[in-house]
Amino acid sequence: MNPQAGQVLFVDDESEFRELISHLLEREGFSVLTASEGESALKTVRTGKPDVVLSDIKMPGMDGMELLKSLQKLDPELPVVLITGYGDIPGAVEAMQAGAYDYLVKPFQHDETIRVLRRAMDERRQKLKGKFLAEHMQRNVSLSENMGPSEAVGELIPLVNCVTDSDLTVIISGETGSGKELVARAIHNNSHRSDASFQPVDCGAISETLLENELFGHEKGSFTGAQERAQGKFEAARQGTLLLDEISNMPLNAQAKLLRVLQEKKIYRIGGTSPVDVDVRLLVATNEDLAAKVSAGMFRKDLFYRLNEFSLRVPPLRERREDIPYLAKKFLDITGAELKKGAKDFSEPAMQMLVEHDWPGNARELRSVIRRAALLADDETITEKHLELHSSAATARTASAPNNKTAPFEGLSLKEIVSRNTVSVEREVLLKMLRHTGGNKAKAARILQIDNKTVHTKIKQLGINTNGGDHNG
Repeated sequence: MNPQAGQVLFVDDESEFRELISHLLEREGFSVLTASEGESALKTVRTGKPDVVLSDIKMPGMDGMELLKSLQKLDPELPVVLITGYGDIPGAVEAMQAGAYDYLVKPFQHDETIRVLRRAMDERRQKLKGKFLAEHMQRNVSLSENMGPSEAVGELIPLVNCVTDSDLTVIISGETGSGKELVARAIHNNSHRSDASFQPVDCGAISETLLENELFGHEKGSFTGAQERAQGKFEAARQGTLLLDEISNMPLNAQAKLLRVLQEKKIYRIGGTSPVDVDVRLLVATNEDLAAKVSAGMFRKDLFYRLNEFSLRVPPLRERREDIPYLAKKFLDITGAELKKGAKDFSEPAMQMLVEHDWPGNARELRSVIRRAALLADDETITEKHLELHSSAATARTASAPNNKTAPFEGLSLKEIVSRNTVSVEREVLLKMLRHTGGNKAKAARILQIDNKTVHTKIKQLGINTNGGDHNG
């Protein structure tokens, strides 16, 4: 069998027809998986990773159309070719409109079937190759480009670089949405393991009963529905990097098994008796204090010590407000490219509101707010009304009022107060100077007694539009 021919999952409830088509496909060099109905086909796709699905439309239980819709959610790029009878061509047309790659009419020609399957596989390979190249191009994108140019990110980068080329296990802590996975990917992408796979697993999104299967895989027949051997994430990440996200949610039983894997560097698939050697770099991420979880008896002390070979803290967005204008403009540009229209800039009060907001959801929340604002603003400038934020600036001003009994800036550290005001003042001064000079950056630099490079850097960092020196009208 030619391994380049690819793997076909053939789904049909007639056993004799399955055997016939499987034989014909194998004779052409394809590897063939089979399923008798939709539910088992879905399980096979999760474990067998076929290159194309060939399925009858009419089947008991989950029919071909339902299977198509489920597969689109599971793997949007997996081509699905549906089989129909002469009397159900309208159904086939409906399937094409729903996203099927193609359809074949019974009794179909063998040569036509092979041609359609090969074309589908070739197109899938091209898409996956394009996706791989896009991800490969992102390897050299620095953390500062992804997270922002703030001093806090600047302090994080040398620590990331320090641990990148080692195989130390790293605990990456930080609030939800702060960029923990960006840090993990930066470690992987710049390490000696970068040519292998990066496999993230969200320990908080998988039930305890499924987590072991997700991590270690299973042997054929180890449980109902296990029709084929399946790799887990440890095997999928071989010679690469495995990120266990939200590790604090991992059940104690699974923690014990993880500890054994880390000590022995071997796994056992569910239902298996033979050990499988694993060679992975392990990174873990958490939005909770793991040491506190250990004290509370909710996380194994021995596992914590084994994981904590190196630790990194990703600061929340409110601790690096200099990144907010940069990220806001970046998210706006990305959204504009997606929509092929939309707002291009922010009004000064809108940007001030963004800078002064506390962002409990961090960069993830900022991105959502910008996307919604861009849609509401259409081709206009984004203003305060489009953001729909209750700015913390109003709270700060109220707190600092003369007759207010609350202490000025209550709840804010000196560093946070200075950070907020530094960004605001720098932006206001640059805006006024650029207006004064008609957008002439060199002249603005001379008046402010700084070099041209600093002016350009600040303009980018602070999200200033220099078109004619007039920012946002």
